[in-house]
Parts: sequence; C-alpha cells; structure tokens
Amino acid sequence: MARLPRLTVAGYPHHIIQRGNNRQAIFAAPEDYRTLLEMLDEHARKTQVAVHAYVLMSNHFHLLATPETAEGVPQMMQAVGRRYVRYFNQRQARTGTLWEGRYRSTLIQAERYLLACMVYIDLNPVRAGMTEAPADYPWSSHAHYIGQRTDRVVTPHPLWWELGNTPFAREAAYHELVQSGLSASQERALTDSALRGWALGEADYVADLQRRTERRVAKSRAGRPFAVRKSVS
Repeated sequence: MARLPRLTVAGYPHHIIQRGNNRQAIFAAPEDYRTLLEMLDEHARKTQVAVHAYVLMSNHFHLLATPETAEGVPQMMQAVGRRYVRYFNQRQARTGTLWEGRYRSTLIQAERYLLACMVYIDLNPVRAGMTEAPADYPWSSHAHYIGQRTDRVVTPHPLWWELGNTPFAREAAYHELVQSGLSASQERALTDSALRGWALGEADYVADLQRRTERRVAKSRAGRPFAVRKSVS
C-alpha cells in the first residue's frame, strides 16, 4: 500500500521524527549536534517555522513545530536534511544516505496535546537510558524551559506562556509537568500518530482538519483525549 502524503497545515503544531537509516548513528561528536542545531535555527527562520521543542538522540531526532505556511515544514526539513548529510558525509569520509527515508510527522491538537508532546520529547533520553533526568541531557530544549539556558532555536508556544505570570512560575510549572511524566498510553499515542501520520486530537479537531485538506487525516474516529498528569502533593 502506498504511503499517505504527509499532512501539513499552516498554523497547527506538528510532531516530527527523522530517523537514521537502519538505526545508524547520525551524530559522531558534539560538533555534529551543534551543527544540526545551527542548520535548524537558520532554516526554521527562513521558512517561517516556529520550533517549540526538540531533542537530538544518537540515531534520530524529534521536533515540535508550527509553520506559518503549508510549505514551511517540508522546506525546512528538506534543507536541513540535505545540508546535514553533506556535512556528515564529508566529516566522516562516507557516502550514501543517512536518513531512513522521508521524515515522519503529523498534527497534534495544541490545547490537549502540545504540552504532553513537549514532555514526551524531553523524556526521550530518560526512556532510552541515556540519562537519569532530562536536565542532564544537553541536546534538547528542556534546559531552555526550566531556565538553565537561553536557546535561540526555541520559540515557545502561547500555551507555554500560560503556565505562569512570571518566568520563574512558568519554569516551575513546566518542571512539575515533566516530573509528573506521561503514561504508557500517552507515549504510544504520540509515537504512533507521528509514525503513522494520523492527526492526534478530539473528534471535532480531526473533523475540522479534514475540512481543510483532501488527504485523509484519521484512520478511524478519534479516541478519548488525554492530558498531562498532574503530580500529587
């Protein structure tokens, strides 16, 4: 069965995954991580894509981003992908592809899933056993949101600003969300939606998306929504 074309709609958050071919490493040194982030920052600005969150893992990376145009995400990913492969191949004296085909992505309903997706992205290194805490991992946007550094790649989504009236309040609230974590069902939903290309949201959100595109946006009727779990004091 032919794969569905990627669903891209201006003004909606997109969860994006790009994997290394055959699960091979796509970074060999710290400079490689920094270079990809520099390329991402440059081309996100050129294509008018707001990158809300990211994590660079050893053999793949995740982005949460909102484009101003329907062409923004494809243009950004194509430019970054091509430039980084040329850079990496030259640096490693290799040839051939680096990526596992095209990137995967889908749209998520911001009001229900955006913060959950940010938490999911931040916890990737913890789930992979690479670090005990997301704050210890240097190649994600987590440090920006808890006030440890300023990350020029990141453009916070309006929902993040609603977490508090001051920087300290927002940072503390977000830290609490990450500490509370996600359930296994939440993790599966976020992973599967991006890999399969089905929009993640409530029924009215999916129906609204379907009116905006001829491309089928859901395999079946949208399931019950979930929210980031609150910690219990």
